[in-house]
Parts: sequence; C-alpha cells; structure tokens
Amino acid sequence: MVDRLANSEANTRRISIVENCFGAAGQPLTIPGRVLIGEGVLTKLCRKKPKARQFFLFNDILVYGNIVIQKKKYNKQHIIPLENVTIDSIQDEGDLRNGWLIKTPTKSFAVYAATATEKSEWMNHINKCVSDLLSKSGKTPSNEHAAVWVPDSEATVCMRCQKAKFTPVNRRHHCRKCGFVVCGPCSEKRFLLPSQSSKPVRICDFCYDLLSTGEMAACQSARSDSYSQSPKSSLNDVSDDDDDEDSSD
Repeated sequence: MVDRLANSEANTRRISIVENCFGAAGQPLTIPGRVLIGEGVLTKLCRKKPKARQFFLFNDILVYGNIVIQKKKYNKQHIIPLENVTIDSIQDEGDLRNGWLIKTPTKSFAVYAATATEKSEWMNHINKCVSDLLSKSGKTPSNEHAAVWVPDSEATVCMRCQKAKFTPVNRRHHCRKCGFVVCGPCSEKRFLLPSQSSKPVRICDFCYDLLSTGEMAACQSARSDSYSQSPKSSLNDVSDDDDDEDSSD
C-alpha cells in the first residue's frame, strides 16, 4: 500500500498540509517516495512533566512538534529517521498508561497513547516501517541508543552521591550517558559522545570513569530497561513550551 500511495496526489496533498502546519520554521517534508502513514496526539514524558505533542508517522521518518493550535499549527519540529529507531513497551503504572519508549542513538524518550488500541496501532506501524526500511537497505537494527532521562520529579537528591538535595540554588543536571538526575559536583566532567553531539557533553563521574576505562557496557546497563518502572506523574498537566530535555542541563 505504501508503494501505491508514494506518488499519489492525495499523499502529496497530505504531506503538504503537514508542512504548512509547521510554517516557515519547519523543514520541508515532501520527497519522492515518502508516505504519510498516520498522525495523532501522544503524551511525551519530558524532563519536568508530561506534555501533549503532535506526532506524524511517515514511512521513513517520525516527526513531532508542540501544539500551538489544535490540528492547525505546530512548532519546534523534530525529525527522527526511522532506520535508527527501536521501541519497547512500558508497563502501566498509575496515570501513566499505554506507553512505550522511542529509542535512537541521539535521543530517547517515553510516549503514551490515550488507549491500549492506539498504543498497539502506533507500535505496529512503527515496527513495520522500521522493518521495511532495514530490509530495503540491508542494514541491521541499531543497538546503540541514548539514555532516557529520569524526570526531575523523580529525584529530590542526587542519584549518584545520594546526599546533595536539590533546591532553586542547587540545580538538577542530567548525565547524557545514563540519564540520571545528578548534582553539579557529581557531573562536572565532559565526554565526547559522537552519536549525541559534536562537542563533549555533561556526564556523571560514574559514567566518566567507566567510559574512560572503556567499560561502556557497564555504564549503559546502569539505565537499561529502567523505564518499566514508570514515573508517577500526572498526565493532565501539559503545556506547549519547549521540550525540557533539550535544555543545557
């Protein structure tokens, strides 16, 4: 069906509508062979709280942005190549239900659908698109992904030293390797993670020691599958501001 729609006028028109919704600040989305598979609102677990985001699934990319005007205007466009995506289901807990992880080498995060049916449809379509892309390219699935950041609300003290309490003065920081919420003294070092940035990024002392000695696998396992224990945040508290995890901390 994707091949049949690739060059259809209806598909071209739908993609053009998505482009226009992002305005001049968004990147062009129309290229030969690209097909819009589906779209919808998902709740994205950000650094400070869950937020509503509009997602668009194409046969080769996943696009999402902030909702400015429902079904009419979006900003802060993010484009994720599906070839690098892996997804994992998340167990339901409290208000956070029907969720899964979207993991890539540069960025990983949790999203939640309104119903179990929507979750199943999103996951099935994403997996199908990824499978088709890998089959055509002959590539293997990515086995490297960025850590999912622990939300600020889940840490009242540094997750490394277990001593420093967070206050308006003693700010929270995130290790780019393990995703833990850490204090300044526990994350003063920088390390080059090429998949995430061309410049050295903030990491905690624990990960720095492991990376410096080449024990990367141990560092990665420190956060492996930890989001099966979902944070107990309210899904009703959403806003349209920037993604918190894109900040410098």
